[in-house]
Amino acid sequence: MKFVSAVQASDETTDASIPLILRIGVAGCFLGHGAFGLITKAAWVPYFAVGGVSEPWAWRLMPWIGTMDITVAALALAWPCRAVFVWAMVWGLWTALLRPLSGESCWEFWERAGNYGVPLALVAVVGWRGALLTRLPARWPEFGDGVRRRLGWTLRLVTVTLLAGHAGCTLLEAHPSFARNFSAVWPHGPASVIPTAGVIDLALAAGVLFRPTVALLIGVCLWKLATESLFLAAGSPAWEVVERFGSYTAPLALALLLFRQRPDPAYGSPPPQRASL
Repeated sequence: MKFVSAVQASDETTDASIPLILRIGVAGCFLGHGAFGLITKAAWVPYFAVGGVSEPWAWRLMPWIGTMDITVAALALAWPCRAVFVWAMVWGLWTALLRPLSGESCWEFWERAGNYGVPLALVAVVGWRGALLTRLPARWPEFGDGVRRRLGWTLRLVTVTLLAGHAGCTLLEAHPSFARNFSAVWPHGPASVIPTAGVIDLALAAGVLFRPTVALLIGVCLWKLATESLFLAAGSPAWEVVERFGSYTAPLALALLLFRQRPDPAYGSPPPQRASL
């Protein structure tokens, strides 16, 4: 009985950890994005032009947007509520959509699926109905089968999308920032390394889509950390890595969710009422 209780306690801790990891993903994304707003980023100017905002006004508005994003990051940790997650999802979707709208490749939109997909996963947990501004409990209850299924498929598709988007940027677009990042580590062979990285992205995306496992998803998390850390090797600000927190936390949260659904060692088989993805 003590062993069974320990297993159940471990499962409850795992369930409570998943929303926290996703909240950290939202906070990291908005903190990194907000930091670029405060320090101002020249690459943002064309995005303002999509909405008809002139360049002088774009520079003036960037710090205000940065302040708003950092506020969202703080609220995701200190005052998590539906309004924060819904806004994070909508704003993340819009800022990602600005890339193709400003003339960049459509792969830029899919590669940033972690920015809007992670808050979408949190909405899948808490649901759409209920008070928008009420602070949600720090320790959320054990997930029901319906919530588990929605959350699992959301995280699964988000992870597949961001990997496929990254592969598109490397294989089909020859993204200049990716070329610069890889050149910082492999100065004499980026032309051969970049397509290899894209093939690895596609292979990982296929694995997550058709046969996700805990080990594979942890590998995806580490792979994303490694490839995005190349920004640091190329001399870019650390906020580039922080801004992509959703790309790390989506596969990590899905790995924990799958771990929660493992066969129960106390019985040697999956317990009843435990839904699959």
